[in-house]
Amino acid sequence: MNEKIKIIFSLLIFISFCGFGFSAEIEDLENTNEDFSSEEEGNLVELPDVSLVSIVIPVEFDTFLIGEHTQTIVEKRYVRSFKINKFETSYQLWFEIRTIGEKMGYKFANPGQEGTGGRRGRLPSEEGKKLPVTTISWRDAIVWCNALSEICGFDCAYKFRGEVLRDSTDSAKCDLAECDLTSNGFRLPTEAEWEYAARKQKDGTYQRGDFPSGVLTVKQNLENGGGDVAWFDGNATEARPVGSTQSPNALGVFDMSGNVLEFCWDWIAPYSSVKKGNAATGPSYGYERVCRGGSWSPYASFILTGDRYGFTSDEAYNYLGFRFVQTIIPAKSE
Repeated sequence: MNEKIKIIFSLLIFISFCGFGFSAEIEDLENTNEDFSSEEEGNLVELPDVSLVSIVIPVEFDTFLIGEHTQTIVEKRYVRSFKINKFETSYQLWFEIRTIGEKMGYKFANPGQEGTGGRRGRLPSEEGKKLPVTTISWRDAIVWCNALSEICGFDCAYKFRGEVLRDSTDSAKCDLAECDLTSNGFRLPTEAEWEYAARKQKDGTYQRGDFPSGVLTVKQNLENGGGDVAWFDGNATEARPVGSTQSPNALGVFDMSGNVLEFCWDWIAPYSSVKKGNAATGPSYGYERVCRGGSWSPYASFILTGDRYGFTSDEAYNYLGFRFVQTIIPAKSE
């Protein structure tokens, strides 16, 4: 393992334990960006755009109604503690993990692009490195999550018949993949986790599903339509740097509405009930994967927290991106 991989490996493990706290009192802790030094190089190095927000549920699970205020059919969902990245995945972070992953044997159908019309598959530019990665498929995203997990020394969440997925061009295996929600590896959020993080409030309640994430009142919604928390077709004509809106949502997460659409794990289907305490992950098979949050593009301009989109696993557009999550594994009782 070369020195660059060692540095990134150490940083990822350290940063994965940083972020917001979310306790029984729903208290959030101040989070700051830090530089980390390398003794070998004598320079400050920083892993870009990783800041995991810890959503710690003090009981076995929390519940909410998914699709409330936007969908004809709503259902109860059960959510356990998890971490979600504060930012959509930037091109710089995507590029670093992809290039290291390729040296480790990972293969990607799409090299990714800087935002809406930026550099594709090339070294991140100073102007474009903070833009969200786009023009990557759902398959690329799950394989990239496995690469990130392996680099960090975590278990890979995505497998096919026990085999870790390392090739996003293997469409059959990717589409038939299983996601281990009990692993400590990085993965796409389930649709329920995504909406929970978009709507949960500090006082334990939930914002309305027919507001953009971070918009709490009818007055605020009418005044700017979410313009202070979201880049959408009303205030943007292209993707903007991750985390560049004026305000995050209540949990401190940026761009849950707007900027780029975000892949979720689930196959899209009408909501159905699940047994109490079970995680909802959609049907076992399907045609399209769920995407959430809306974007800057008029082709995906609906940015309400309850809005749903569906795209096939191989579609890749300049308004499609993702963010990643990580299951919080409960400490074993002695």
